[in-house]
Amino acid sequence: MVRDYSSGMDIKSFTSAIAQIAEEKGIPPEKVLESIEMAIAAAYKKDYGKKGQMIKAKLEPETGDVKFWQVKTVVDKSMIYSEEELEKLKEKKIEEEASITPEGEEKVRFNPEKHIMIEEAKKINPKIKAGGELEIVLEARQDYGRIAAQTAKQVILQKIREAERDTIYSEFKSKEGEIVSGIVQRIEVRTVFLDIGRTLGILGKEEQVPGEFYRPGQRLKVYVLKVEQTPKGPIIFLSRAYPKLITKLFELEVPEISSGSVSIKSIARESGSRSKVAVVSETEGVDPIGSMVGQRGTRVMAVINELGGEKIDIIEWSEDPEKYIANSLSPAKVLEVKILPRNIALAVVPEDQLSLAIGKDGQNVRLAAKLTGWKIDVRSPEKVEEEEKEIKKPKEKKSKKNSKTKK
Repeated sequence: MVRDYSSGMDIKSFTSAIAQIAEEKGIPPEKVLESIEMAIAAAYKKDYGKKGQMIKAKLEPETGDVKFWQVKTVVDKSMIYSEEELEKLKEKKIEEEASITPEGEEKVRFNPEKHIMIEEAKKINPKIKAGGELEIVLEARQDYGRIAAQTAKQVILQKIREAERDTIYSEFKSKEGEIVSGIVQRIEVRTVFLDIGRTLGILGKEEQVPGEFYRPGQRLKVYVLKVEQTPKGPIIFLSRAYPKLITKLFELEVPEISSGSVSIKSIARESGSRSKVAVVSETEGVDPIGSMVGQRGTRVMAVINELGGEKIDIIEWSEDPEKYIANSLSPAKVLEVKILPRNIALAVVPEDQLSLAIGKDGQNVRLAAKLTGWKIDVRSPEKVEEEEKEIKKPKEKKSKKNSKTKK
């Protein structure tokens, strides 16, 4: 048994201390044990090993006993370069450790610290085959002390950090496309860093809502846009402007969406200003708009408040494009929708509803077009009538000319 491992601590108590840290960080115990074994093997190799050796350690957490092995790859003559081949390689100045032969078999330079010939290996394990790994038991040194302990400790802490990063990455990768709650930690230039639990998320300038101000300590709901793994750890990109944030907020407020009775078919959003949400009932007798709005507007108001007062129009989706386009121009009342070639739709609205249908700076019709996927042209009945007369005039002139020609 190896004692005096880290300033008076034996391996058993050192292991339990690391396991405790790992438990706090939410890392699986097996991964921690694996990290400790790799660290001990690395420390042993540093003090007693030779270059090219592969050392393996096995720790019994209950007893603190450590066993060491040297791992060697079993090779036969066909798997290693001959002296003649090595001479040719030197001439060609090829210095790679391994290369592929034309037959597709891997060949290596024989290294007694890494490899063992099949004949020698069979003396230790008669069942071993070429290409396999042979484990040779090493002596567990009694003077395995403070320097080795420090090396192991550093590697263990590094492995725990790596394992923690992997755990965080896996956790938030599974949350891509979901919303999480975060607290504003700090603001650097225009980038906002939010504490989202076990790490910080980044809310970039382009994913912020125009006109929305952020302050440290403020709690926000954010959309997990994407998660990337980097050498420094996972980076979680967040959004407040992404349209699907609205879908997820409604899922929290509207039980009918979770149960599948109501579906959100499409969303068009100009973040911080206005959004349009197209919904449909999947169950007979369920009012999709009523479900979204809630009693006295409580459900939709909860979403609006979370978005800082952004206006939300909830409209009913329809398979009939004419009806769907008419609904999309809400709150304006539409008299008629004419479907024209090239994905263009002409919406006829009363004169007094024209500005409402178009919206401030054309926002209402622009969002309706984005929601439905149609190019929408809004006209009053009078304007449509005038245009139709203009179209008819050349035809009338042509018919008069034709009659004069006949005379």
